[in-house]
Amino acid sequence: MTLSDSIPPIMLADTAWFFDVDGTLAGIETRPEWVTIPANIKEALCKLSDAANGALALVSGRPIAELDTLSAPLRGPAAGVHGAKRRDARGDLHRVALSAPLAAALAQELKQAITAFDGCHVEEKGVAFALHYRQGPQHQESILALAQDVVTRYPELVLQPGKCVVELKPACVDKGAAIAAFMQEAPFAGRTPLFIGDDLTDEAGFKQVNALRGITIKVGPGNSVARYHLDDVDQVHQWILTLVEKQKNQSIKTKKSVGEGL
Repeated sequence: MTLSDSIPPIMLADTAWFFDVDGTLAGIETRPEWVTIPANIKEALCKLSDAANGALALVSGRPIAELDTLSAPLRGPAAGVHGAKRRDARGDLHRVALSAPLAAALAQELKQAITAFDGCHVEEKGVAFALHYRQGPQHQESILALAQDVVTRYPELVLQPGKCVVELKPACVDKGAAIAAFMQEAPFAGRTPLFIGDDLTDEAGFKQVNALRGITIKVGPGNSVARYHLDDVDQVHQWILTLVEKQKNQSIKTKKSVGEGL
């Protein structure tokens, strides 16, 4: 399925919304710090959150602080670093952390190793490390081999491939676990979950939402367990704006009906 028309009707107030960011709400850029979310989409997300009584969370590989900056003025529930850090609807933070000695050793080792590959760099996320090779795609196999060597020596870590990036993160962390945690809490509990994402890192989230009989939407090409599909970020934006416009029109109709009944 390739068009938003194939996605089933959605009751905004009864839905628990989960959005990936890069490649979903925002286009992919050469470097992560160049990514932006259009102002009208941020406004639309705020409206979706209001309609759902706050049951909207960003679920991303980025740290939560970056998510807050990207999505401002929206600031609500969020799962960063694939769920290693999670902020619930009350604002409480939940963390899965690497030991300080391990994190320091990995940072030193990876920064030294990455210097051998032009155009590649290490992004430290506190509880995870991302090895970026978008500006050095010829080094993909070498970067994957480096990451695989690290997780072989440190079994508490797992390798998470993505688009021109491979991440090293705690083994107990993924987006599916983050969504499952949200769905046990207010205001998400009891709602139909919807998760939209574009990358291999989102497949665990899709599996979890499918198990909860929710709605899963894959953005862009590639095999996926997601049940629905949108072609690209532009189509995601149009779909979101259409949802918000339908909600606005429905609210106007409801107010008119109430007024006519008085």
